[in-house]
Amino acid sequence: MDAKAFIADLNQRAAIPGHLNFVEGPGGLPVAEISNGHCKAAVSIYGAHVMSFHPKGAAPVLWMSAQSYFTEGKPIRGGIPLCWPWFGLHPTDSSKPGHGFARIMRWNLAETAAEADGSSKIVLTLSESEETFALWPHPFTLELTVIAGKELRVSLSMRNTGETPFTCTAALHTYFEVGKIEEVSVEGLDKCRYIDTVGGTRIEKLQKGPVTFDSETDRIYLETSADCRIDDPGLKRSILIKKHGSKSTVVWNPWVEKSKRMPDFGDEEYHGMLCVETCNAAPGDEVTLKPGVAHKLEALIKVEELH
Repeated sequence: MDAKAFIADLNQRAAIPGHLNFVEGPGGLPVAEISNGHCKAAVSIYGAHVMSFHPKGAAPVLWMSAQSYFTEGKPIRGGIPLCWPWFGLHPTDSSKPGHGFARIMRWNLAETAAEADGSSKIVLTLSESEETFALWPHPFTLELTVIAGKELRVSLSMRNTGETPFTCTAALHTYFEVGKIEEVSVEGLDKCRYIDTVGGTRIEKLQKGPVTFDSETDRIYLETSADCRIDDPGLKRSILIKKHGSKSTVVWNPWVEKSKRMPDFGDEEYHGMLCVETCNAAPGDEVTLKPGVAHKLEALIKVEELH
């Protein structure tokens, strides 16, 4: 089935007038466009990737690089990439895809719905295949649920459908749009231990006060299930990130030199973005699932007046 026929089939099966329809997105990728009384949003079927969330009357919440690839086999740079079943490099084989394979697979549409509060829902699924078995030996089912309205709720459920336990790490690798990174602060991580990984090091440190930015930042905050808040004077707003099923938080901005080294990231784009990631990515945070057992990783993202 070609791209146009595939999108037509999705619309026939699952479009909801006044809420959601399917279009050919960047690079020809099939995208669910959400437009309701509360927001606009976009979700790529490829990678089950939330590409945008734009509350009514507000600035966009999610950031997307103007240099991003939109090609099957390559990750999208921005929005909310899904990292699974490993975070970062594969623990034993660096030739395998960074951050796992979930973000570079085409998922299946399971459900769309108009919610009672006026928000819109889409559910996508991914299960084992010859392609995944070549990278990871376990049967599984992933289910991504996105509910977009006054706030954005993103839930990744991972289930072991095999006969032996498996262990995985995971992240909702969320890119937020900010006014000017030098003015931004992140609350909620005070007195948390973190691993500083800038430059390939792994130095454990202690956070003192809010997180602020004046250089490359790449930190895994440990043993924290706390909510985080991005305070952004430039855009005159705060973004609240509530999380569930997560024991660590990653905070990332590539700054000057790393931005220049990444082909899918503009040299100056670091000024306007910040990743605050809902994860199980730190040593000891791995999720082990027995046969038939599931785990859910969830983030609720809400825009508020600047605190």
